[in-house]
Amino acid sequence: MTEPTPDPRALDDHAFAVWAAERAGDVLLQVRSESGLTGKELKDAGDAAAQELLARLLAEHRPGDAILSEEATDDRARLDADRVWIIDPLDGTREFSEPPRDDWAVHVALWEATGADGGELTAGAVAQPALGETFSTGAPIAVPPRTSDRPRIAVSRTRPPAFVEALAAEIDAELVPMGSAGVKVMSVVRDLADAYVHAGGQYQWDNAAPVAVARAAGLHCSRVDGSALVYNEAETSLPDLIVCRPELAEQILDFVRRNGTS
Repeated sequence: MTEPTPDPRALDDHAFAVWAAERAGDVLLQVRSESGLTGKELKDAGDAAAQELLARLLAEHRPGDAILSEEATDDRARLDADRVWIIDPLDGTREFSEPPRDDWAVHVALWEATGADGGELTAGAVAQPALGETFSTGAPIAVPPRTSDRPRIAVSRTRPPAFVEALAAEIDAELVPMGSAGVKVMSVVRDLADAYVHAGGQYQWDNAAPVAVARAAGLHCSRVDGSALVYNEAETSLPDLIVCRPELAEQILDFVRRNGTS
């Protein structure tokens, strides 16, 4: 029996993030399988379709909230808003354009103001549509004890940073190549990797939802210098981060302090 469609206005923010990310994921799977497009045309069509859907769902069901999206002009009114949805409609366009790869994702996160001290991420969902999985702050995963003998570090499958290769050599870690930023963070949540260390440039939408989910799972999340990851800032760039099992955090941060990331 088909489950009834939920009333999005009745969903709490955690469930709404999941619902919106999964609806965008459904659209992306349809574009991928039915459009007949390939390469850049498929990437562009996926970006556009997922952006249109998420923007429409947020406007309809969360009309008082601001939006920061990779695929839309930055509306600076968000800087004075109490609630801002930070979205990446399609994270990992390269992987999306290479069926049947499943290492691409949809990111939906909510940032809320907390007063004079700024704000924080309060809800988030990362959907991996081709995997049929969605990870969220509403049902956080309890990360199990590490199953690997050697630490595993998630890295780009096309351009792993040299400093991460040096880190891996120092701590005897294995490099695990994979696609999008969200997928790399979720690999730590899923115990497919033990850390994701990045300093090659990202934006708030690349990691807001993944970080929200990773924090809910009890993982360490910070900038590479150990400082906090701050969202809904005027500057959308958020170029580096560490997401890892708590027991690896100090070892990784110490390496960066001694060696830098260049």
